[in-house]
Amino acid sequence: MTDPTTFRIDTGADSATCGAGQRILDALLRQGMWIPNSCNQGTCGTCKVRVIDGMVDAPPAPDTVLSEAERQQGYVLSCQSTPLTDVAVETQADESGAHHHVLRDVAGTVSSITTVADDTVSVTVSLDEPFEFIAGQYVELSIPGTDQTRPYSMANPPSEADTLEFHIRRQPDGLATDRWIFDTLAVGASLSMTGPWGDFCHRQDEPGVGLILLAGGTGLAPLKAIARAALEIDPDREVHLYHGVRTEAELYDVDFWRSLSAEHPNVRYTPCLSRQEWCGRTCYVGDAMMDDFDSCRDHAAYLCGPPAMVEAGVRALKRRRMAPRRIKREKYTPAATLVAP
Repeated sequence: MTDPTTFRIDTGADSATCGAGQRILDALLRQGMWIPNSCNQGTCGTCKVRVIDGMVDAPPAPDTVLSEAERQQGYVLSCQSTPLTDVAVETQADESGAHHHVLRDVAGTVSSITTVADDTVSVTVSLDEPFEFIAGQYVELSIPGTDQTRPYSMANPPSEADTLEFHIRRQPDGLATDRWIFDTLAVGASLSMTGPWGDFCHRQDEPGVGLILLAGGTGLAPLKAIARAALEIDPDREVHLYHGVRTEAELYDVDFWRSLSAEHPNVRYTPCLSRQEWCGRTCYVGDAMMDDFDSCRDHAAYLCGPPAMVEAGVRALKRRRMAPRRIKREKYTPAATLVAP
């Protein structure tokens, strides 16, 4: 007899089992069946799949994420949907060019918490066992005493398999920041997390291509991992990092990037302030890049930060003739503020 608490997910090329109440994306990734995914919150549409047989419980999605036409064709968000019967789904092609790793639960211990800028800390975690991921990806940290998680990108390269580094900015009344990380989290605390998530991944199939990295705030974290991973492969790789914040007090990792630039002659570090005159560049990162490049045709780009910054950066890169297929982006948006009980 079929187990009523588990269901089969058939993708055509392979199949997976899915527990009752388990989301389709989680089941596929845990069994090594990669499909594109990004936010894991039901707001981007990256993980949509088409259900061609069977029934799923699929919460309503905004029209900006799933159009009415897509819903009529059977598309659902795999990060939010759970099967009610055995199902067959049609997945999207993976164009990341990466070798992906299985999603799993990970545990570790906080080894350091360092204030690096106004309302920003760097947290390092020593893992109980090695963890495989691709530079640019993230994990979801479990918030103690709740059923909530929050996503944080790794700032270290995958070669450091026993340690994870996170850059975390305080969010007013944030469940993960104000009420936990900036309040009670201490060195020696145990952490639980799940990962790796996301298809914002360093591509290793473009050797020799110069990299342009545009970061806003703590969007610097995955770009730091990508830069370090690229330079481990090719120490002479051309890397241009533009880091945008509002004021000088919000800048961080300045000494790291200056040292990296001194060690690698083809690395260029450009901090940019948007709301304060100072001795450096006062502008947005996209504008700084456009001032420095007449053409980006022979480069690839990674952008991470607030949505407006990412969208403006993409427009700037296209104006400098970068092919859209070479532009990888990740938008950081804070979780909705929760009202205190």
